[in-house]
Amino acid sequence: MTTLPFALQKIHHVAYRCRDAKVTADWYAAMLGMSFQTAFSEDHVPSTGAYDPYMHIFLDCGGGNVIAFFELPQQPDMGRDPNTPEWVQHIAFQVADFDTLKAAKAHLEANGVDVLGPTFHGIFRSIYFFDPNGHRLELACDIGTEEQYAELRRVAPLMLDEWSRTKQAPRHADWLHVDPGSLAE
Repeated sequence: MTTLPFALQKIHHVAYRCRDAKVTADWYAAMLGMSFQTAFSEDHVPSTGAYDPYMHIFLDCGGGNVIAFFELPQQPDMGRDPNTPEWVQHIAFQVADFDTLKAAKAHLEANGVDVLGPTFHGIFRSIYFFDPNGHRLELACDIGTEEQYAELRRVAPLMLDEWSRTKQAPRHADWLHVDPGSLAE
């Protein structure tokens, strides 16, 4: 591992584009319980000096995590990368446990949000849905054991090396795809 003259502490925030800052802040509060923390609004982008009026909002995701959005009214309508499947780019948030995940799904569906899942991923279960801007979101709860996480850390470099050489899915962690609940059926 390379020694650097600095150390990262955490992600300060991640930023995405939104269609309407107020609608976005209200939706994240009502659907996911995030609190609106801060707003910045400028006519000129501080890092480039370009004229591009924006509203930049920051929402508290819990645990010291922050998600931010930019509303850019003078830019063309927002879109997504047409060459990337919609399931790839997503924002995942952690919840405490499977009961919380099921409660979140019920809350979202009761508020008209289409939800996919729960989906079994071996060491976590998750649900998927979209925010009003078209961003795919995931709520996940960890269900793995310390032994499973240790095994995944052990095989991660082996899997990446194999993938890099072959571009075929390595089979080092196939055990992740066996849902213990399905074995009882």
